[in-house]
Amino acid sequence: MDYLVLAFYLIKPLEDPNALVKEFKQFFDTHDVVGRIYINEEGINAQMSVAEPHAHAFFDWFLEDERFKGTDIKIHHHHEHVFPKKTVKYRQQLVALDQKVDYAKGGKHATAAEWKKMLDEKDKNTIVLDVRNDYEWEVGHFEGAEKPDFKTFREFPDSVKQLKKKYDPEKTRVLMYCTGGIRCELYSCLMKEEGFDEVYQLEGGVIKYGQEVGNDHWKGNLFVFDDRLVVPIADEPNETIGECRHCHTKTDSCYNCANMDCNALFLCCIECCKKFLGCCSSECIDAPRRREATPQEKPKPFRKLPFEEKQKYPH
Repeated sequence: MDYLVLAFYLIKPLEDPNALVKEFKQFFDTHDVVGRIYINEEGINAQMSVAEPHAHAFFDWFLEDERFKGTDIKIHHHHEHVFPKKTVKYRQQLVALDQKVDYAKGGKHATAAEWKKMLDEKDKNTIVLDVRNDYEWEVGHFEGAEKPDFKTFREFPDSVKQLKKKYDPEKTRVLMYCTGGIRCELYSCLMKEEGFDEVYQLEGGVIKYGQEVGNDHWKGNLFVFDDRLVVPIADEPNETIGECRHCHTKTDSCYNCANMDCNALFLCCIECCKKFLGCCSSECIDAPRRREATPQEKPKPFRKLPFEEKQKYPH
């Protein structure tokens, strides 16, 4: 069976988000669909996978609703579900940031074609800003993109302040991008608040760019927050640019560190996964709470251990 992997978001005031949570749960309970749906008064942030026979039912149910007509849903095909369970919840923040923003004051949206043109014509006063995590950048990024200097999304505001020390906000043109577009909706507002006058955000993120333009100006592949972990952005294969944390050979295999008190995501080849017992560092090998690791070409994210398994590790 074929499955559709759907990614979409909606930034729009919702009067009763808790009622919408119930609506989504009812649909999920009656169809072959799993994923993560976060909803609040400001909108929806959704990633899900649905069995192809049930996909049309979802599109009819969601897109025929007057509140959600025109939502841009990005679609990939896969041979299995890419999420372990159904998670539909009210969440205070659609994206972790810990502060409110005025979405109306965000950057200008640039279509995939417009983005490519701006990269073609990029000059010394233009910076390409990757607003994902550093490990996402290592898997793939746009040519010349600034590597993120933060480990979590909440660190972005401090990162902007550091950028102001390197670039004149009034003279610098900022081209910012993320995986699917929602992070830019928030982060572009912060850029504007910090005085960057000319800010553009890639509409639909890297996913839509790959589907509409392909690999032009893109190096490597794309990290995604589901069981696939790494995917190409277009039909044409692209070179692997990711490097093993330990031996620096080219690899796109992402693992969670086997040290349960670390659990960091990192790139690692199969041989080094065996040698370092699935750990990101020598220090983690000696950690008291180290779980068994399974070296493989296409690892999946670490799943929380069942209660019985947890008892095998000291606390």
